[in-house]
Amino acid sequence: METAATPLGRDEELRRLATLLRGARTGRGGSLLVLGEPGIGKTCLLTEATRVPGLTTIRLDGYESESTIPFAAVQRLVTMLREHCAGLPERQRQAVRVASGQTEGPPPDRFLVGLGVLGLLSAAADRTPVVCVVDDAHLIDAESLDALAFVARRLAVEHVAVVFAARDDGGFAERMGGVPQLALTGLDLEAAVQLLNRSAAQPVAPSAAAAIARATGGNPLALIDLAGDALVHELPDLGLGGAPVPVGRHLEEHYVRQVRRADPHVQAWVLLAAADSTGNIDLLAAAAHDVGLDPGGGDRAELAGLVELQPVVRFRHPLVRSAVYNAAPGPELRRMHAALARAAEGLGLVETAAWHAARAVLGTDPAVADRLAHTADLAARRGGLASRATILTRAAELTPPGPVRGARQVGAAEAALSVGAVHLAQRLVDEIDLTTVDATTSGRVTSVRSALALFTADPDGVRGATAAHLGAADAFHGRDPEREQVALLRAFESCCTTERLMLGVTREDLGRRLAAGADLAEGPASDVLRGLGALVLAPYPQAVGPARAALDALLTLPDTDLMHMGTTIASLGTFLWDDAGRTAALVRAAQAARDSGALQVLDTLLWVMALSELWGGSLRRATGYDELVRDVRRAMGYDAENVPNVAVLAWTGAPRPAVQAIADGAAATGFGGVEGSAMAALAVRDLAEGSYQDAYERLLPLIEDPFLHVTPHQYPDYVEAAARSGHPAEAARAARLLSALADANGSAWCRGVAERALALALADPDDPEPHYRASIEALSGTGAEMDRARSHLVYGEWLRRARRRRDAAEQLRLALQHLHHSGAELFVARTVAELATLGAPGETDAPPRRFGLTAQEHTIARLAARGRTNPEIAANLFISPSTVDYHLRKVFQKLGVTSRRQLADRLTMHASATP
Repeated sequence: METAATPLGRDEELRRLATLLRGARTGRGGSLLVLGEPGIGKTCLLTEATRVPGLTTIRLDGYESESTIPFAAVQRLVTMLREHCAGLPERQRQAVRVASGQTEGPPPDRFLVGLGVLGLLSAAADRTPVVCVVDDAHLIDAESLDALAFVARRLAVEHVAVVFAARDDGGFAERMGGVPQLALTGLDLEAAVQLLNRSAAQPVAPSAAAAIARATGGNPLALIDLAGDALVHELPDLGLGGAPVPVGRHLEEHYVRQVRRADPHVQAWVLLAAADSTGNIDLLAAAAHDVGLDPGGGDRAELAGLVELQPVVRFRHPLVRSAVYNAAPGPELRRMHAALARAAEGLGLVETAAWHAARAVLGTDPAVADRLAHTADLAARRGGLASRATILTRAAELTPPGPVRGARQVGAAEAALSVGAVHLAQRLVDEIDLTTVDATTSGRVTSVRSALALFTADPDGVRGATAAHLGAADAFHGRDPEREQVALLRAFESCCTTERLMLGVTREDLGRRLAAGADLAEGPASDVLRGLGALVLAPYPQAVGPARAALDALLTLPDTDLMHMGTTIASLGTFLWDDAGRTAALVRAAQAARDSGALQVLDTLLWVMALSELWGGSLRRATGYDELVRDVRRAMGYDAENVPNVAVLAWTGAPRPAVQAIADGAAATGFGGVEGSAMAALAVRDLAEGSYQDAYERLLPLIEDPFLHVTPHQYPDYVEAAARSGHPAEAARAARLLSALADANGSAWCRGVAERALALALADPDDPEPHYRASIEALSGTGAEMDRARSHLVYGEWLRRARRRRDAAEQLRLALQHLHHSGAELFVARTVAELATLGAPGETDAPPRRFGLTAQEHTIARLAARGRTNPEIAANLFISPSTVDYHLRKVFQKLGVTSRRQLADRLTMHASATP
């Protein structure tokens, strides 16, 4: 614990903190991360935060020995706020209770726990504004830190402020991305000299004072502590010499000398406290008794000014603790850790006991390693995957070389990967000696390496991911059927990611392996693999049945499994041209991810949903999902998408060079699916602008090298481009292929675009009108809004050329309305130009859709109109009920309504007026 240094010279920092706290008092909550080296004055600012009148202070400190106990800090916070737990939604209440060890249950996601903590703080602030002060945040356990950082990012209109203080060790500031930061530097020369002289018993020579101020970097605590040291007065010419002042080393030696002036019992007691770090007085008393220390050692250490004993043991400064700990011989340190381990075990502190036991041994120790592995399992049961990774890493270090060590290393890597700790996962798998592990562990290593390649966008790893997952499946074969089937599903997903850039295996090999995997066991996974194998290998009419069974099997999965199947859902739904089934399954999966607080999974699902909407949906929904991707990533602390959805960018008018550059970058790193969707989207822009030859040339390579379920959805655009750029035979061939697909799958969506393609591809004197009408009729019952608009458009264009001006105007106006409704503004100019040719100009501006509401207000209004309560809306959007209430009041004001019923009527009336 850092001793509060003087606020001298901190006027600007204090003003910034005061602004934050005023915001909490007025309902403009926020957060601040104060960063700096030990002694720089972080605690001083936190102390100032606790002195503001009208604020309730909640304080949390980080402890090293708790750093691997999942949700240890959250447990302490929940204890302080337990009276508000009953008001949380059930999922959040359960997550918080499991995380804090109050009950058993499914391991909660750390972000769902964070949402529960946000609700607790918001509820507590209903009485008086709250400031939550987190000191030594760099020592907070990983799960609690992620939850608290999530809270800090989501504060908006709550009467809550969260202030962190930490050293920027190991990229801590980067981990807290999205939280405003204040980096403390040393005092300026004038303030530093003033502080030194104010703290010294007698004035320091000006040259020496200036030299010390410069040598300490203006560190307030170093200045205060050195002011009483003989060094200041023994070197009156300190500022005149050329050698640097050894302040850092001297300050640490200064603290060690202070401790060594005490009697041996006090020195041993201080070392015991330094080894513990939690400040748990009961634990220290038990350990002191274990090693035969005088019970009064702690009191005498407090009288010596080394520690404070209430309410927990706190060192004067972290440097005191580190100086004592680092100066102690190894055997004495291990003796203290062993005593603490025994004392913790006697008090029932399982995790703390294992932590100290691990530090009490040299080399390997299978028994202690087993204890740590058990602790890692306990961490996982509470949702502590980051802690599991850290604990298993240490357990592996204590395990003798061999299969068990390798299994623990890969288990740690898997846990690290699940929470995005990519560098740790990479280091762990690199350290595994594959010559000592069994086949199952080897397969797990291969799976982790493949997943890491996707995380880091390693080109060779991305392109070879499908082959790698098949290799993992081979390693699991005959040993672990469940892992084998999962590896096969991941192989298919990797194939969808790389598309034509896949290396190391053919699609036919993949299809055969998928089909063979279906026979490993009975159940939904077998049905899914059978359907995917047919999708890859079988002629379309024969593949429809197994693919339909596979999609149905997915829907029987529990939500916790379904939410991880986004790519497979989208692939099967797209293959079957089942827009409704695809959408329903993806929406259910996304809701499951929201309910679980699984933001990383939700991020991927929303990306897939946005892309799916471009082919058989609405651009308005696609852009909505794309906005949500960015919002979810901000909640996790990221600035932007991992891989931009470049197809959405193309559809929404991003500059062509930018779209092309992103697509080229995606291709260079192996993401062939991103590149292909971008090229197809640019072709749509070509069509919208009447550049049919450009669209034809852009689509031709995709058509000539077809990819599974993706290419058939490019046929409608290819037909239009080919028919209008002088390639009628190619247009007719693709139109017939589409029609055959519709015959096989029975999809109204597929039938609608096939009929439009047949109308466009028919050569004179054939009459295309029945096909146009059939297209519009089929599409009118689907969610493929943009396809319906485009069918009206090309029908209107044909009618104009047939000199049926009134009918043409009617169809073109319908096209314009549907284009506006679906958000496909790309085709508006082409439609308006056709109407102008008829002398019937159309409205070029889209009708108002949101009544002046922001995107978040519109979403909240829709959910409220559907009867969702404020807590339900908050859980859905990962915000607090206070934020929902704030936005809902603004919605009511803008729309001139006073109740949810009026809101529903207003939104329904507007929707019914829009086709």
